[in-house]
Amino acid sequence: MSRSKNAFTNGIRDGIPIALGYFAVAFSLGIVAKKAGLNPIQGFLSSLLNHASAGEYAEFTVILANAPYFEMAFVILVTNIRYLLMSCALSQKFATDTSLLHRFLVGFGITDEIFGISIGRTGKLNPYYNYGAMAIALPSWALGTALGIVAGNVLPPSVVSALSVALYGMFVAIIVPASKQNRIVGGVVLVSFAVSYAVSKIPLFDSMSDSMKISLLTVIIAGLAAVLFPVKDEEGHTAATDPDKEAVEYDS
Repeated sequence: MSRSKNAFTNGIRDGIPIALGYFAVAFSLGIVAKKAGLNPIQGFLSSLLNHASAGEYAEFTVILANAPYFEMAFVILVTNIRYLLMSCALSQKFATDTSLLHRFLVGFGITDEIFGISIGRTGKLNPYYNYGAMAIALPSWALGTALGIVAGNVLPPSVVSALSVALYGMFVAIIVPASKQNRIVGGVVLVSFAVSYAVSKIPLFDSMSDSMKISLLTVIIAGLAAVLFPVKDEEGHTAATDPDKEAVEYDS
């Protein structure tokens, strides 16, 4: 029990910086949620169940467009599907006797940042480490959205409009460094911009909502990029340990 307690405490400690960042981003997201007509309680529950800025932004966009539930489900699936891959990777960090319930609960709380601090731990991952990080980071994310909606109801329209731009700035901050580091990624981003603009001007696609256009283009362009430019393993790369001989040692 003490090992799990230490892991939980370490998770809270490492989750505090994540929580602070989440609050700031979610506050801007709350401005978008307010435009979609959500009240603070609805925004809080939405962020408590959906832990991705891109996924929630897509969700609020679909709500604002009054699109059907099927479209919302499809859009959120596309924007959040990367967490399926993260879950598969993180499952390899658990001891083989880790219960299915622990695996499901940890999978529910996976975000880019929580995945990053979890995968970086040495030894076998203790689920209580994730619970600690989730306990501080996820409520902060949900609270930020709720307070953003409250601010959207109180602040002048000009201030609300200025704050709503912050979320787009976050997306730009994500794609620019990756594009500068990898020319292929940069090329795919430029192609995405060009194709998205072209599709918006073609009358044939006028019957489709913007969110559905973006989702379909995401699947098609990402799929083509994966086929044409697959990521290759580094030469000489080998597993750090033999899985048949790996010692089971929980990281606390």
